[in-house]
Amino acid sequence: MIENKNDIEDVAKDESDQMKRGDFEKLYQESIANVKEGQIVKGRIIAITPKDVLVDIGYKSEGAISISEFTDPDAMKVGDEIEVYLESKEDDSGIVVLSKQKAERAVGWDMVISRYGEGDMVEGKVAKKVKGGFMVNIGVEAFLPASLSALKTFGNLNQLIGQVFPFKIVKINKARKNIVVSRKDALTQQKEEDKKKIFETLQKGAVMSGIVRNITDFGAFVDLGASIIGLLHITDMSWGRVSHPSEVLAIGDKIDVVVLDFDKENNRVSLGLKQKTQNPWEAADTKYPIGSKVKGTVVNLVPYGAFVELEKGVEGLLHISELSWTKKYANPNELLAIGDRIEVQVLDIDKQNKKISLGLKQLETNPWLEVETKYPVGTRVKGKIRNITDYGAFVELEDGIDGLVHVSDISWTKRIGHPKDVFKKGEKVEAVVLAVDATNRRISLGIKQLTQDPWDEIASKYIQDTVLTGKVTKVANFGLFVEIDKDLEGLLHISEIPLAEGEKLEEKFKVGDELKVKVLKVDSIQHKIALSLKGV
Repeated sequence: MIENKNDIEDVAKDESDQMKRGDFEKLYQESIANVKEGQIVKGRIIAITPKDVLVDIGYKSEGAISISEFTDPDAMKVGDEIEVYLESKEDDSGIVVLSKQKAERAVGWDMVISRYGEGDMVEGKVAKKVKGGFMVNIGVEAFLPASLSALKTFGNLNQLIGQVFPFKIVKINKARKNIVVSRKDALTQQKEEDKKKIFETLQKGAVMSGIVRNITDFGAFVDLGASIIGLLHITDMSWGRVSHPSEVLAIGDKIDVVVLDFDKENNRVSLGLKQKTQNPWEAADTKYPIGSKVKGTVVNLVPYGAFVELEKGVEGLLHISELSWTKKYANPNELLAIGDRIEVQVLDIDKQNKKISLGLKQLETNPWLEVETKYPVGTRVKGKIRNITDYGAFVELEDGIDGLVHVSDISWTKRIGHPKDVFKKGEKVEAVVLAVDATNRRISLGIKQLTQDPWDEIASKYIQDTVLTGKVTKVANFGLFVEIDKDLEGLLHISEIPLAEGEKLEEKFKVGDELKVKVLKVDSIQHKIALSLKGV
């Protein structure tokens, strides 16, 4: 079909020897007659005004198209060839009625329908805002509902206008020539594809960049992109001590992390930060050999000792028993504080279990090494009662050196119920060194050993069957303790006490009662005297 006069002129030039000009006009009129209203025809721009664009389609009159129908009016120029939609060959004023937009819609619709279907992805430009959403140019105008414009609240939706995005075609109505698209579905699909792509390339040990999105007591969640969130546990943040993840990271930080493990099915990724650097424990036994002196910082105090950081990631335990050779501390905070810089000695190291034992007292001379020489067995010493317990009294011989007087070594003859009945804290006493154990830091003292053991004399004085007068000092369920001389008691066992049937010991006797008793036996080895009421 010959579409305009220019086509006729071209044909006339090629066939000038065969046809006359009148024949060409006739051919053109026939061609125009075949063009029906509602068809798309070609035309040339012959003039551009602020309001209209005049287009010659080869008809007897030009057509005017509103300049608003052109997407980019500034790019047009006279002479450009365009496709237009012939709405009417003549209106009431005899003017050809043309439309650029209808031509584009018709061409665009056919193109879109032939290339895409529901569920397909297509790129488009958000053209304008309309009621309930936006109109998007995807080659033809499509409707984007506001609810499908973004995954989450986008803020000001007007920001979308003029931007190009991928969209998913969710519905096509051929009868009404309507298309509905979704940016939300396109974003979701893209994220799933990106996520799948990342998981396919994910490898243990790989280093990835991410952004810290959230911090909890147990770790931090890191966004690796494509909706993949990995967990960076607090134990994998640093080789050193971390009390809370906020000490290392802040929300919004961009960090490089190491992939420790991942689970594609459950969309889980475990991340590490400390793994980017070498484990300091690998060379700890070489760097901190047993016996070496090192400096460190007190980072934690517990009832049983102090943790000392030797370097980032390497801590040793300074046990409370290793603080001093002589002084006993109830709690390490009596000597140390968090942040103290101290020198210690390495006592032991277990690289596999990441443990180092440290000592502070080892930097000083052990005074107990001289104790055996300074306080040999049999030496008489004087000291102050520093502490009294149920089993004896501790006597301070010098600063940090104590000796124990056991309750059994206070008196040869007197029965001692509790050391506090004999001693007072702070009083000075004299004693004899009975034994020295420098390894376990113990000195045994005795006070009764200041005098001769009297039991041989007692045994000869109180022979069997001797009748004595004594005073009851204690009533027990197994018998009576009777004082027969100053600080000398004997036991009157219940089997040696005549009792009537049903008669109870505590009902018949009381402390202070005077009794005549008979000596049954004196044991000078066990330091015991057995008494009887029978036959007296």
